[in-house]
Amino acid sequence: MAALYFTYSAMNAGKSTSLLQVAHNYEERDQQVLLLTPAFDNRAGVGKIHSRLGIDREARIFARNDDLFALIGNSAQQQRIDCVLMDEAQFLSAEQVWQLTRVVDELNIPVMCYGLRTDAFGQAFEGSAVLLAVADKLSEMKTICHCGRKAIMSLRVDEHGNAVKHGEQIAIGGNERYISCCRKHWAEALAEVGAHPAGLE
Repeated sequence: MAALYFTYSAMNAGKSTSLLQVAHNYEERDQQVLLLTPAFDNRAGVGKIHSRLGIDREARIFARNDDLFALIGNSAQQQRIDCVLMDEAQFLSAEQVWQLTRVVDELNIPVMCYGLRTDAFGQAFEGSAVLLAVADKLSEMKTICHCGRKAIMSLRVDEHGNAVKHGEQIAIGGNERYISCCRKHWAEALAEVGAHPAGLE
């Protein structure tokens, strides 16, 4: 039976690398994968999934108002799809997550989503919150803070390396803009710039 998977972590844990490895594993066995990525994530070019290890793959782009059940269903009519691999799944809308549940339940195609759990301000992304609620299988990829503890937060920094205490939830960036850290050091970095985690202000 197909299932909906959500693999989550802080920044720089290797989610895209893992996704590309899974795609390779399927294709080694002569199975077909459909790779999806948000249209506005253009760090490596529009329609590309890029790993920090230097590998990348072309992927089909989608927008927040796209019907993913229809998109995947139409693709499956043109060629067999054995697995859907979704990068940056935190940017899904709640409705799109439910569309993915239909892909699993009605089309019997496994869907594997990779993304962040929370934003730079400690709030759950919409897509991640729904995935955590409805995915069949959850998996956390681990990375570490500079102190050696498990990093579960993504701290946004400015061009000088100072913590950013407010802003838009979605701000595309990589190592130059985000630092993975434990909750303690994330909170301390925000406190240094006069901010506090949500609910503690």
